[in-house]
Amino acid sequence: MEDTTTSPEEAVTNEMNASEATNQETPIPEMSEESKLQKELEELKDKYIRMLAEFDNFKRRSYKERVELQQTAGKDIIIALLDVLDDCDRAENQIKLQTEQLNSNEGTLLVFNKLRNILQQKGLAAFESIQQDFDVEKHEAITTIEAGEDNSGRVVDELQKGYYLNEKLIRFAKVVVGK
Repeated sequence: MEDTTTSPEEAVTNEMNASEATNQETPIPEMSEESKLQKELEELKDKYIRMLAEFDNFKRRSYKERVELQQTAGKDIIIALLDVLDDCDRAENQIKLQTEQLNSNEGTLLVFNKLRNILQQKGLAAFESIQQDFDVEKHEAITTIEAGEDNSGRVVDELQKGYYLNEKLIRFAKVVVGK
């Protein structure tokens, strides 16, 4: 008969070997194929939603840029025509001073008004400056003059009109400011 008694050291070694064997024998529970596919599906859905949102933002931004470009497409031409419009205003003022040639001047005034109307249809708008508070955002002060306490810091005279094109400032008004 064999001796079945073991020394305490052998018993500890046998227990360690047994626990290692059971750790190796019990497999770590892995994700099933279905749960893997479900997780991958969720990731793809998330990517799709993000891409769709990014594309919507791109479309919105592109549309806004296109509209802005259309509104300011003729900006250079309109800015060049502002000098002609200034000349028209000066000529109109001179014509109004001369009342003798009223009939021949009506045609000229009609041409001036037609030019103004066409430019207004394209988005051009003059802004009033006289008797307004001086604003560095839209006025360019050429000089200052004594104008009394009531007109201190206000525009007294306008040498050149200021203009907006589709609500964007394209030319500052050249003004005289009271002090």
